Amino acid sequence: MADKTGIVKIFDTTLRDGEQSPGASMQREEKLQVARQLARLNVDIIEAGFPVASPDDFEAVSQIATEVGNLPDPPVICALARATDKDILEAARSLKNARSPRIHTFIATSPVHMAKKLRMGPEEVIQTIRRSVALARKHVPDVEFSAEDAFRSDRAFLARAVQVAIESGAQTINIPDTVGYAVPDAVKDLFRFLIETVPGAKSVVFSCHCHDDLGLSVANSLAALEAGARQVECTINGIGERAGNAAMEEIVMALRVRKSWFNLETKIRSEEFFRTSRLVSSVTGMNVQPNKAIVGENAFAHESGIHQDGLLKDKDTYEILVPEDVGVSGGRLVLGKHSGRHALHDRLKAMGYSLDGEEFERVFSRFKKLADQKKELYEEDLEVLLTEEESQTRDRFVLKRLHVSGGTEIPPTATVVLERDGVEHRMAGLGDGPVDAIYRTVSKITATNARLVSYSVKAITGGTDALGEVTVRIEGDGLLSIGQGADTDILVASAKAYLAALNRLERKKGKAGRLSVPDSFDSEKKEIQETP
Repeated sequence: MADKTGIVKIFDTTLRDGEQSPGASMQREEKLQVARQLARLNVDIIEAGFPVASPDDFEAVSQIATEVGNLPDPPVICALARATDKDILEAARSLKNARSPRIHTFIATSPVHMAKKLRMGPEEVIQTIRRSVALARKHVPDVEFSAEDAFRSDRAFLARAVQVAIESGAQTINIPDTVGYAVPDAVKDLFRFLIETVPGAKSVVFSCHCHDDLGLSVANSLAALEAGARQVECTINGIGERAGNAAMEEIVMALRVRKSWFNLETKIRSEEFFRTSRLVSSVTGMNVQPNKAIVGENAFAHESGIHQDGLLKDKDTYEILVPEDVGVSGGRLVLGKHSGRHALHDRLKAMGYSLDGEEFERVFSRFKKLADQKKELYEEDLEVLLTEEESQTRDRFVLKRLHVSGGTEIPPTATVVLERDGVEHRMAGLGDGPVDAIYRTVSKITATNARLVSYSVKAITGGTDALGEVTVRIEGDGLLSIGQGADTDILVASAKAYLAALNRLERKKGKAGRLSVPDSFDSEKKEIQETP
């Protein structure tokens, strides 16, 4: 029955359409892991896969149907099937253990698809719809029908196809924008036409399934809901074929933030969005773009001084939703060249520094100069700015020479020559990899017990001779420190970054002498060979 309560059903197709993204194929256990998380997210329907596509896909759907489909208050578990007997029977078999199974069967209705792909006439397509929906209904009580490429179909023929599907037992009618061709006004117009004119249309749920080829998938999905659709088909992070599908997190949060406009809601636990997004990104290997709405790294980050000033006065000035509502622990003020005095003063205060008047203005002036050179400034950078003599302080540890050897049959070995307090020392050591060997050896020379928190590397320039930049974060004595190093040799860049972090950690401690040095380094120059 059509839902009159204003509740929108969320049909997740991350495991089916989302997996069709180039390079996004998931293994069975990974699919099960994502399905569990989708259940925690409280989606209404999980399209678990296309069982006839491969034995592994069949097993994945079957396992999800058995485990996730039998949770307390489980989601509907759906399997996709073309409008053929073989597909429908395989789908039914894969769903046999689910408490709430659904078969989703489809066939194209546009002239170009019928003629070029199916090589079928309109009447043959109509008879196929009648037979396939009826067959699916014999095996499961819940059947969905999709008219593939609906928005390039003849309107009268599409209406007839929908009517036949309803008469044959389909309770959900999906009108997909398969190739991302539609625009919002056209979506509203088509959905209203079908809902108002097709016999039996008001007794079923209409669904939308929009692709993002023109960047309109979310806008088109919202337009369909305004026109009377009460199910929306979407994916986490908007992954899917070509430019992807409509992003679930964007649709759900749009309905929530603009509830007074849409007067619609979902049952989604939105605080699970960020965790779900990162899980899908991890298992598919598809990174989330930083400026992605809702779940991107920069979705709640602010750098503009005007924005930061407004946020610090009242978050409602520039944030239309609470970061915690989507599982993000608070917004982030990015300190960069666009940041103003208010943001810098607030960050310094949070760090325990109280600066006013001319003292603050001097620090702000130096902050602006440094911000022109770096995209983002961290607390460690600010601490360097806070002490004038900091810029004149000689680093305690200086890399002089580095040699690394290794291979498929040779354990990675690093020979490091460091200058400590102006005195040169040399040591060689082993590691699990070349970077590990370098860091273990440096730690022994400097007698530090800092813990490596994170390590990242990126190319600054292009080509095979690209300049690589390494960024590390370390923790020692309860203090965090960051270091960066750049070089055409990534191992040299790694050593530079680690030493930069150690030197900053020294300055943060306030006294270079707090790091103990082994008695063996008392002489002005020693060479020590570490044995494994």
